[in-house]
Amino acid sequence: MVRDRGEEQSAAGSGAAEVAAPDLEARVAAQAKELEELQDRYLRLAAELDNYRKRVARERAELIRTAHEGLLLEFLPVLDNLERALAAARSSAGSSRASEALIEGVEITLRLFRGVLEKVGVREIETVGREFDPVVHHAVEQVRVTEVPENTVVEEVLRGYVLDQKVLRPALVKVSTRAAAPSDTAGASQGQGGE
Repeated sequence: MVRDRGEEQSAAGSGAAEVAAPDLEARVAAQAKELEELQDRYLRLAAELDNYRKRVARERAELIRTAHEGLLLEFLPVLDNLERALAAARSSAGSSRASEALIEGVEITLRLFRGVLEKVGVREIETVGREFDPVVHHAVEQVRVTEVPENTVVEEVLRGYVLDQKVLRPALVKVSTRAAAPSDTAGASQGQGGE
């Protein structure tokens, strides 16, 4: 009897092994699929983390670059006044040694000040002789001239500055407009008289 039971158990065991083999293959396939999904998720999270680090680094660099913008705006009137003082000293300079010393001192101060501004990325906006650009220029007057093309900056009233690519203060400028021809002014006056 014992043999009959042993034979029955081995027969039942081999039947279970046959049933377990497909079950085992299904479990292995399911675990392989789960592993693949986890690996895909890991790669996505790693890529997101890398993108996050890069974005934070860019934002930090931008913050550092523009952190002093308010302070730089405060410096610009000082720069303007130094330039005005230098211009006034030059215009009233005679042969006086004191005037020459004042001019030299203001010139040195102005050079140092401009050097500091350039070091932090502040540049002057080019104006005279350039085509008017409303992004960086602010027109305060239109001047009728024939020597330069229309819509050209002919005079700078107040210098403008940019910090890297951002406009700190637009340049105040006078812009050329087409000079009216003599026949245009006569026609305009006749048109006004007829109204």
